[in-house]
Amino acid sequence: MKKILVTGAAGFVGAAYAKRLLELGYEVLGIDNLNDYYAVSLKEARLKELEPFENFEFRKVDISDREVMSSLFSEWRPQIVANMAAQAGVRYSIDHPDAYVDSNLQGFLNILEGCRHNGVEHLIYASSSSVYGANKTVPFSVSQTVDHPISLYAATKKANELMAHSYAHLYRLPVTGLRFFTVYGPWGRPDMAVYKFTDKIVNGERIDVYNNGDMKRDFTYIDDIVESMVRLIDHIPLADEVWDGFEPDPASSNAPYRLYNLGNSNPEDLMDMIGCIEGSLGLEADKNFMPMQPGDVYSTFADTKALEDAVGFKPKTPLREGVEKFVEWYKVYHKLDEQKKAIGHE
Repeated sequence: MKKILVTGAAGFVGAAYAKRLLELGYEVLGIDNLNDYYAVSLKEARLKELEPFENFEFRKVDISDREVMSSLFSEWRPQIVANMAAQAGVRYSIDHPDAYVDSNLQGFLNILEGCRHNGVEHLIYASSSSVYGANKTVPFSVSQTVDHPISLYAATKKANELMAHSYAHLYRLPVTGLRFFTVYGPWGRPDMAVYKFTDKIVNGERIDVYNNGDMKRDFTYIDDIVESMVRLIDHIPLADEVWDGFEPDPASSNAPYRLYNLGNSNPEDLMDMIGCIEGSLGLEADKNFMPMQPGDVYSTFADTKALEDAVGFKPKTPLREGVEKFVEWYKVYHKLDEQKKAIGHE
């Protein structure tokens, strides 16, 4: 089986993807800088899920460190690279722009250079639905232009797509960009809505509901994301021979370059998502209705036709089912049932 470098291997998507690759028999080197953007203990717990696999190795590495990344590529010589490392978060980017330049721009450049100089067969990298920015036409299609980001985070993800295309063109490096749509599920990020709301409801805290609850998101379950990514490993982009520079399709190129939306193609009302959490917990949320926040968009909605055409699969897990699985995991991870038993014996 091929050697795959997974960056951001202690992150939500990176850890889930690495685990699936290991189950399939791939040799995986996972790297992560284990920063404290959210609880490091959660990142360490994800890594513990990977440690039992003999075909897994982990190194604490920051992708923005040029010399370390260059040495790592030269030593390990991966055939496939999956870049899931990034400074995430739309709102965080408003007050911490430097973190996004270091990780999402300099870090991604280091990965591109490592791929270029070490014969990598395929680079798969995380982009984001946030690149659609001010676009109003839905569903969002990879064939739309995305030139109006409304957060620095989105701008860095758009920049990644442009940087990847330049390397595909100059060095014929096959690159596949994945625009993730609101990924959730077990082992998820605490700063994302499903986890954050669940945490606050359980602890009796008020949840902030933006735009007075009038928002829609294309919530996409983690297992569907991972399945899409696994199927794309060997779907290596080729130059599109009929690509027309007079009417350029942003989703492809005369270079080995492709973009895909990874979304559920079913935007759900924010209030329905909250209702799913309340139902799974058997608790009612104390809601604090607030206006729209800077950098937010009203709705996201993925057109996944390109993904379906390429690999014969599209994300499909219903929101209620996915939220129930997340809440089940949350209760185990946070030992809620044990706490209840302890209280009952007091």
